[in-house]
Order: sequence, then structure tokens, then C-alpha cells
Amino acid sequence: MAKKAEKQLSPERKELISKLIDEFNIKSAKDIEEMFKDMFSPMLQEMLEGELDDHLGYEKYEHSGESGNNSRNGHSSKTVTTSFGDMDLSIPRDRNSTFEPQIVRKHQRNVSDIENKVISMYAKGMSTRDISSHLGDIYGIEASAEMISRITDRVLPEAKAWQKMPLESKYIVMFLDAIHYHVKEENQVVKKAVYIAISIRIDGMKEVMGMYIGGNESAKYWLGVLNDLKARGVKDILVCCVDGLSGFCEAINAVYPHTDIQRCIIHQIRTSTRFVVTKDMKSFASDLKKVYKSNTQDEAWEQLEAFDSKWGKKYPAAVKSWRDNWNELTSFFQYPYEMRSLIYTTNAIEGFNRQLRKVTKTRTVFPTDDSLFKLLFLAMKDITAKWYGKPRNWGLIISQLMICFPDRISDEDFS
Repeated sequence: MAKKAEKQLSPERKELISKLIDEFNIKSAKDIEEMFKDMFSPMLQEMLEGELDDHLGYEKYEHSGESGNNSRNGHSSKTVTTSFGDMDLSIPRDRNSTFEPQIVRKHQRNVSDIENKVISMYAKGMSTRDISSHLGDIYGIEASAEMISRITDRVLPEAKAWQKMPLESKYIVMFLDAIHYHVKEENQVVKKAVYIAISIRIDGMKEVMGMYIGGNESAKYWLGVLNDLKARGVKDILVCCVDGLSGFCEAINAVYPHTDIQRCIIHQIRTSTRFVVTKDMKSFASDLKKVYKSNTQDEAWEQLEAFDSKWGKKYPAAVKSWRDNWNELTSFFQYPYEMRSLIYTTNAIEGFNRQLRKVTKTRTVFPTDDSLFKLLFLAMKDITAKWYGKPRNWGLIISQLMICFPDRISDEDFS
């Protein structure tokens, strides 16, 4: 590999750097940081003075502007937060009070982007006290845990607006799952479920549709979530992927009667193998795989019959569970082969939930619902910022779905 060409410095810039090294006696990276810290305030000050010169049309001490209608009118003191700590500035003023500085705007107290740093650290799971300590160690900024909390509270209006944001009218796949946390409520710690809906849109991109904090997971609360999605504009969902929660299918059918329900095969396998003895596990799992890896639903049924003949007497509950939930377990067979791996498991939402747990693992109890929702919202933004690309062969999947379901997907959905 050819060596990357080094960026060439102009002779003037080299001379400037040499002067700075000599003047500040720079011998280490720490010295460079101290140099920038010493220079930051004077540079801001000079830029403010330059802005006023430009506003008035003449430089300081020039007499050409004295006959004009406006002139300098002293300075006002202001302390601002920078990446190097708090610094005092003298903001120049004009007699007509028409000067509006841009480098440090009126009422602006922070020029360091510290708030964004705080929110970014909070979104990655750092506690308010850890962030406070980090800001002190790295930037020399004193910020109490209470101040950090107030900064992150500013995202709540955005978070609540997102929760009410209109959604698209049609989705190809929707995954529903819940994750549980402990929250203080009326001086008691209670276990609450966060109901999460993730979808794959018609354009193939994933989207978090909503996160709802409620009581323990129940089909009744899921009914409320689905009604909220409908109120936000969702008219049709081709297939909905869920776990084995009792009453889940009835709740979905009540709101979206035309939506196919696919129960997670992985959850079903775990349920089926729960009581299988170790010596039978390998053979049992191999025979079960023939059922859900079949090419068609009819072939899958034949494999289930064979599975029943071999294992039904020894493990009747496992076979009964497949028979009782057969329609929801085999919905994926009617979809294009390229799409089946997307919908026969809830891995898409379980992966998202794992990332949420990673962010929240340092917090055993949340003081309020808002504090939990705030962190989940920030974590969600951080996680989804890395989502890109579509499922493999998405164009082929859509073209086949348009043929299979012409009354539900058409060219108009892409206009």
C-alpha cells in the first residue's frame, strides 16, 4: 500500500507554530492543551471586538466613526462555559444597542457544546454523578449531578413529541416485545414493562415506532399500544411478529384484523425443549428443525406428524404446543423465501432490547417514569443512528409481495 502523503504546511504556518512553541515553552501534549486554554478567551474577545468594528464600520480608536449616529459604549461582563472551563469575557456594546454578537450570542452562557457531550454520555449509560466527575476531570467544569439531570431533562419535550409523531400508513413487518424495569411509584418500587414496537417500512428501513411505559406486560395494555399506533396513522401491517404472550393474537386481530401473526419460532423452540432431558436434546432439536425449516406449510405439517410419532408419547406437551399454535407459527410460509428469515423470529427487536439493557444496566431503580423514558429515548436515538441499509434482496421481496398482495401494496405506496 502506498504511503499516505503528509499534509504540507506553508512556510508562514510553520513559522507561526515555531513561535507558539517558543512562547509557551511547549514540551508535551499537556502543554499544547494549556496553550489553547490560555488563548481561547483572548481569541473570543478579539472576535467580539472585530464583530463590533464591522457593525460600526470603523475600528477602535479611529476618529472616522465619531461623527456617525452610533459608537462604542463600553463593555458588559459575562461568564461563559467553555471546553476549558468557565471564562470571563467583556462583551462590547454600542450606544444604539443594535449590536448583536454572533460568536457569543445574547443570553448564551455555553460555548463549549458541553450540553451535547452530557446528553451523549447519558445516552451511553453513564450516571449523572459519573458525568459530573468526568466533566471535572477532563474539562475542569464543575457540574453537579442535579445540573446534569436538568440538562438531560431538556430532551423530555422532544421525547414526548416523538411518541406522538404521525407514522406511515403501511408497514411490511412489525415486531412487538416488552422489556422490564423497576421504577419508584408512591414511595414503592414497582416492576413496569416498557412496550416497544419496531417495524420494517416499505422502503426496507427499520423504525422504532414507539416505547410505552405501563404496568406488567399484558394483552390488554398491548391493545392500547396498537390503538395508539392506529391513531397515529398506521392503517395496515402485513405481518406482526410476537412472542407467546397469552391474548396477544386477539389484541392484534382486534385492531388490525387483516394482519398475519407470526409467533417467534425461537421462543417456541425454547418452550418445546424446556423439559427435554439432555440425552435426547440433540436428536429432539434436529427433528424439530425439520418442521420449521420445511419449504412449504404442507411439508412442515408432514414433518410435525413424523415428529409426533417419534416424540409425542415422551414429550406430549411439546407437540401439543405446536399443534395449538400452528397457524401463528407457520404464517411465514406464505411469504417470499427471502423474507422468511426476517419474520419467523423476533431477533430484530430482541437485539434492540439487548442494547437498551446495556445502557440501563447501571440503574437498578428509576425515580420516575420520565427518568426511565428520557434515558430510553436518548439510547434509542444513539442506537438507531447506526441503523443503515435494507434487508438483503429487499427489492425482490417487495416485487413479490406486490404480486401476492396487490390490494395491499402497489406502486402508489412508493410515489
